[in-house]
Amino acid sequence: QAEEELKAACARQAGQLRETGRRERLLRAELRRAGEQLESFKTQVMKVCSPAAAGTTGKSITEKQVIEKIRQLSDENQQSHEREKCLQEELSSRLAKEKEVSANLEVFKNSLQELQ
Repeated sequence: QAEEELKAACARQAGQLRETGRRERLLRAELRRAGEQLESFKTQVMKVCSPAAAGTTGKSITEKQVIEKIRQLSDENQQSHEREKCLQEELSSRLAKEKEVSANLEVFKNSLQELQ
């Protein structure tokens, strides 16, 4: 009976080992696919951000390159927003001055007509 129990335990362990091996192969395949997807994503990002940098050199694009390019684009975007804000303020100021000049011109016209 002890021999039967030992055989059954060995069979269970063998089954568990086969299952563990199967899971390991699945995980390795998923990891490989995830790596390929990451490389594809990085290449797509770099093509959008900087077509010249994502040329057909055959070199793998690093995460650092992608992050640096995104950071650069973010900085450029921030600068653009700041410039836009300054231009909006300048435009508002000029419009206010224009309204003031127009109002003064109206007063001047009215005064001139009264004098005539």
